[in-house]
Amino acid sequence: MIKAFFLDFYGTVVYEDGEIVKKISQLIYETGKADSPSEIDSFWWNDFQDLFSNSHGNNFQTQRELEKKSIKHTLEKFASNENVEKLSNYMFQHWVKPPIFEESKEFFEISPLPIYIVSNIDTKDVLKAIDFHQLSPSGIFTSEDAKAYKPRKEIFELALKSTGLHADEVIHIGDSLSSDVKGASSVGIKAIWLNRFEKKNSSDVDCITNLLEALDKCR
Repeated sequence: MIKAFFLDFYGTVVYEDGEIVKKISQLIYETGKADSPSEIDSFWWNDFQDLFSNSHGNNFQTQRELEKKSIKHTLEKFASNENVEKLSNYMFQHWVKPPIFEESKEFFEISPLPIYIVSNIDTKDVLKAIDFHQLSPSGIFTSEDAKAYKPRKEIFELALKSTGLHADEVIHIGDSLSSDVKGASSVGIKAIWLNRFEKKNSSDVDCITNLLEALDKCR
């Protein structure tokens, strides 16, 4: 019997920072030496992922720390004189006041099950974003709490232990196959991929196109 939803936040409840990333890549392109903004975006993403995947346990660093490091590396790579703090703040401002998807508030209001947020973004930023949109989850678990990022098991294990729920009593919903679906599945939690933009799906994972569709999955 399903007793709760675990829910990713950015890209699932609220919009990701994709437009901010494009803006920053364009600024670095205009002030640095690169063939295109997409070249910058690609380097930045790969550098961030390298830092991200090595950040756990005693080596854990917050998303803010990792983002600033990665932007600094990107500025150095492309010889841009843009300011690290300025560019980082564009990201941070989005994290605390992100636009929300149309049906997200209704999902929180009508869900028959408790909803727990499971997010890779830093605790203070998630709390501010939740407060900004006046959402009322039953609990919030972040990578900062677990000292590990999805798709690693630690954050899901922390959420299960803290709620007293078993893996087969939870559905996790998220927009990332590599982070949410892979991570939740690794601890035996049923995962639903939120495929808002109808990307091609070659896997057999259960998917929905908006949060309200998840309500049928718990009946």
